[in-house]
Amino acid sequence: MAENLVVPTMAEMLAQGKQPEVLFWVGCAGSFDDRAKRITKAFVLILNRAKVEFAVLGTEESCTGDPAKRAGNEFLFQMQAMMNIEVLNAYEAKKIVTACPHCFNTLKNEYPELGGTYEVVHHTEFLKQLLEAGRLTIEGGQFKGKRITFHDPCYLGRANNVYEAPRDLIQKLDAELVEMKRSKANGLCCGAGGAQMFKEPEAGNKDVNVERTEDALETRAEIVAAGCPFCNTMLTDGVKAKEKESQVAVMDIAELIAQAQDL
Repeated sequence: MAENLVVPTMAEMLAQGKQPEVLFWVGCAGSFDDRAKRITKAFVLILNRAKVEFAVLGTEESCTGDPAKRAGNEFLFQMQAMMNIEVLNAYEAKKIVTACPHCFNTLKNEYPELGGTYEVVHHTEFLKQLLEAGRLTIEGGQFKGKRITFHDPCYLGRANNVYEAPRDLIQKLDAELVEMKRSKANGLCCGAGGAQMFKEPEAGNKDVNVERTEDALETRAEIVAAGCPFCNTMLTDGVKAKEKESQVAVMDIAELIAQAQDL
């Protein structure tokens, strides 16, 4: 799969005197986490197929500062943000797309007050835009009739009111979209937004990601769709804890679309 990827950097684009249509912000998870790298690759394959002129920052991309800010280290956040803003502004970035809701929320809502104002879209919104513009076609293929439930990432849903784009894409796959009892504005955090991704849980009788996974399993879905690399990890761990790996897959929306197109 990887050998067909075309991933130009902003520096290469600038050298050719070109400005890409979008800057793809990969994020720490999408760059370094083995599972999330597969989401990055799936999204790039779709961008290549749709002939989208995009570029990445490559080694010039640094963490947005989101984990530092949420952990209360405002100083470190501002240092990381200012560094990124200098790079983005130097390249005159206008539109940024990212597959990570944490990066999405930070770039969109936290950067403007530090001098970084851009149009920022989540990859599910961008894929929907490509679909509506006729640049991308989605066939159901192997997902036709499959029961799929969507877990709303906190920073995509409640923080930014993006609920419909991922669901519209699932329905375009001719899949049966089934909702969990706690969804959309009433969705339950998988736990990663509360830093449970990075540490051992506090004392209690159940991990929050297991609680959320039980919501998903109740729908009898064959696939739990996610739109966030952190949610993906937490739900995958939850499915393992419930010993359901052989029956239930956890997949990003981009992976569903890429697989449906045999990319």
